[in-house]
Amino acid sequence: MQVKALGHVVLKVRNLERSIAFYRDVLGMKEVARYQGVMAFFTLGEDHHDLGLMQIGAHAAEADPGSVGLYHVAFKVGDSLDELRAYKAHLEASHVSIFGMSDHGVSQSLYIQDPDGIEIELYVDTDPAVWRDDPGAVLTTRRLQL
Repeated sequence: MQVKALGHVVLKVRNLERSIAFYRDVLGMKEVARYQGVMAFFTLGEDHHDLGLMQIGAHAAEADPGSVGLYHVAFKVGDSLDELRAYKAHLEASHVSIFGMSDHGVSQSLYIQDPDGIEIELYVDTDPAVWRDDPGAVLTTRRLQL
C-alpha cells in the first residue's frame, strides 16, 4: 500500500469569518462549503476541497513553537519569479506582512502568517531537473531578493 496524494489540510482558527476573508480575499481561494457555522472548505480548482478551516473560538491558546504539530502550510502560487513578484505586490497592497523570502534551490518562497499566526509559505517551483536526480537539493536555503 502507498499513499497517492495529500488530500487536504484542516486548520483550527479562532474566528471563522476573519479566516475565511483572509484565505478567500487575500490568498484567492474559492470557498465551496460551510458546515454548521464552525467549518469552511476551499478548493484550488482541481479537487472538491483542499483546505478546511475549523473555528475553535477566541479562547484558543497560541501554538507553542516547541511542541509537536504543524510548522507551516505551503501553497504554489505560480511557475515563475515574475508570478512570485506579482504575488508579493498583491500581499503588500493587502497589508500582509512578509516575514521571510527564501531561495530553496528547488523553489522560491515568501513567508507570511494567517490571522491566527499560522505560517504560510507561498512559492514557485524551479525546473524539476534541479531535484529529480538530486533529492538532497531540497536542503538549500538562501535569502531571496525580489
